[in-house]
Amino acid sequence: MNVVVTGGGGFLGSRLVERLQSAGHDTFVARRRDYDLTVAEDAERLFADAQPEVVFHLAAEVGGIGANRANPGRYWYANVLMGTHVLEQSRLAGVRKLVLLGTICAYPKFAPVPFSEDDLWNGYPEETNAPYGVAKKALLVGAEAYREQYGMNAIYLLPVNLYGPGDNFDLESSHVIPALVRKMIEAQDRGDGEVVLWGDGSPTREFLYVDDCAEGIFLAGERYDGAEPVNLGTGAEISIRELAELVGELTGYEGAIVWDTSKPNGQPRRQLDVSRAEELFGFRAATGLREGIERTVAWYRTAAPSLAAS
Repeated sequence: MNVVVTGGGGFLGSRLVERLQSAGHDTFVARRRDYDLTVAEDAERLFADAQPEVVFHLAAEVGGIGANRANPGRYWYANVLMGTHVLEQSRLAGVRKLVLLGTICAYPKFAPVPFSEDDLWNGYPEETNAPYGVAKKALLVGAEAYREQYGMNAIYLLPVNLYGPGDNFDLESSHVIPALVRKMIEAQDRGDGEVVLWGDGSPTREFLYVDDCAEGIFLAGERYDGAEPVNLGTGAEISIRELAELVGELTGYEGAIVWDTSKPNGQPRRQLDVSRAEELFGFRAATGLREGIERTVAWYRTAAPSLAAS
């Protein structure tokens, strides 16, 4: 099939492209430098150029707590527009299937743990990333509306926090695992006696290795055609304090970890109920957190000089 992957040159998208190509699909990679999907004319041009039968919409503007606090308007605007344009162009093109990616940030701040897809609408998201989370959740409404009115086969997936080799290690916009890896390796190299981390370390998070996520998206694209949103994760949570200690161990960092409690913690807990993904399309994560972080640390040590030069 002709398949378009928006964001196909990115951290997750590049893995999905490889997986699709290994299954024999002709894959068109939509990169931002070629198609700005916040612009309606660019989205229209993408679909005219690619003539897709199936679309995976992975393109997003996203970052950690600091980036979300600095860019709430941009993250809301860009993600709403990109998703809206992809939905409408998929309808006009008559694609066979549209796979939309949501985010765990769409869940209510105090959702019961583990997060069930049935609780998605039972409260407002955590404030620091609510604009991004609400923008992505709006795509679920769009998918359901287009399915009802136009018969579009649009499915919606909710991946948990991703990590792995090739992640974004920019401390201004990165998520927690790459930020911890970089901070601790650099502190160890400089001989610093401490690293300072945001919050108090008590919140919990769940992490999914990027290649596992790509496999989950691929399986959903192959096997799932339903209207219900579906979580993608491991079902295992870890506190930020425990995570920092694990990253310290795996990077060889020997200094102190200091918690800056003047900074926000973010959502108190995050852990997904992942039973629906296994039941509906047979997805189960294969990579444990320790193994995944070991791979990430090894990749960063090799890539750090070139990242610094760029």
